[in-house]
Amino acid sequence: MSSRNSALKQAAVAPASTQAKPGWDVRLQEWLPKLVLAPSFLVSLIFVYGFIGWSAVLSFTNSRMLPTYNFVGFEQYVRLFTNERWLVAAKNLLIFGGLFMIICLALGALLAVLLDQRIRQEGAIRTIYLYPMALSFIVTGTAWKWILNPGLGLEKLMKDLGFENFTFDWLVNPDMAIYTLVIAGVWQSSGFVMAMFLAGLRGVDTSMVKAAQLDGASMPYIYWRIVLPCLRPVVFSAVMILAHIAIKSFDLVMALTGGGPGYATDLPATFMYAHAFTRSQIGLGSASAIMMLAGVLALLVPYLYSELRSKRNG
Repeated sequence: MSSRNSALKQAAVAPASTQAKPGWDVRLQEWLPKLVLAPSFLVSLIFVYGFIGWSAVLSFTNSRMLPTYNFVGFEQYVRLFTNERWLVAAKNLLIFGGLFMIICLALGALLAVLLDQRIRQEGAIRTIYLYPMALSFIVTGTAWKWILNPGLGLEKLMKDLGFENFTFDWLVNPDMAIYTLVIAGVWQSSGFVMAMFLAGLRGVDTSMVKAAQLDGASMPYIYWRIVLPCLRPVVFSAVMILAHIAIKSFDLVMALTGGGPGYATDLPATFMYAHAFTRSQIGLGSASAIMMLAGVLALLVPYLYSELRSKRNG
């Protein structure tokens, strides 16, 4: 009996090297996901983050038509913030981005609340609201350029109907042209925000709503004080997506206004394109691109920090 017990103890304490090693099929299963994702990871590393890093390097050089590596420090950034056209583009981004996000959030939340009442033909109405998001900004800009053209669209239609004094010349008015971008952007993106809010509303516990109704609370009060505060993650996600759309807006501007009249509707994306590709100022264009990236990071980093902090505290 003692010899048997000692044999069992020796087997229990046998070194790991004498135990059975995993076969090739097990190792292949472990490494297969990594091997499949490796090409995509490598492509993203080179063509996304690699080019971001290259743009950052070029922003510190005096590159013009072709990249050079004669470093000039922050000279390009000084030129950027003393450039009148860049200041106009930054101001336009604040106007366009602010109105675009606020109106999309308000309109999307309102449409979601209305659809959440289980109305008839909800699926058809939801599809109509979402349809503009299926279009590209090029199509949206071209369509609204026709609609807002004083000699072709809305103004001409109203005059043909007998309203001879009706005018709507925002598209050719330097002071109002930036708001045409807001109109087109809201038309395309508010349906997407509606879908996000509607998905969030359908995930809210209905027992809270019923309890508030039993206490005599009205539906507007319930949505404002109980339901919408539960949608904080949806609001943050919508803000991030809308801000990203606003900062990188290029195709909408080029299709609708072309940056004009003059450069009244320039945004940082069109400024970067104009200087990097049409005026052979790669260094200045790279500096503007890095400032756009900084704008995105200024929104993304606090959001990620708050999310990670809430998860850690939770």
